[in-house]
Amino acid sequence: MGKKSGELHINAKKFGGLAKPCMKDMMGYLGCLSLNHNSDDKCIRQRQQLAACMDTQSGKKRKPWATLNYHLQRLNRGRK
Repeated sequence: MGKKSGELHINAKKFGGLAKPCMKDMMGYLGCLSLNHNSDDKCIRQRQQLAACMDTQSGKKRKPWATLNYHLQRLNRGRK
């Protein structure tokens, strides 16, 4: 899948790793599970923190990178 020459393009996969807001809570929960031999009863606080973080993130919609690429290509056409 090659690109056309002279075309502007942003690699969206490169920026995909930037926004991981619940990773800290997830690692805390998994660490607690491993310390307590997968006993979920002892990790209630970490589970609640992870659930709260995931609930707050579910309402946010991220703008797709495709629109950025579209506008970059549109501006590049106008320059020619």
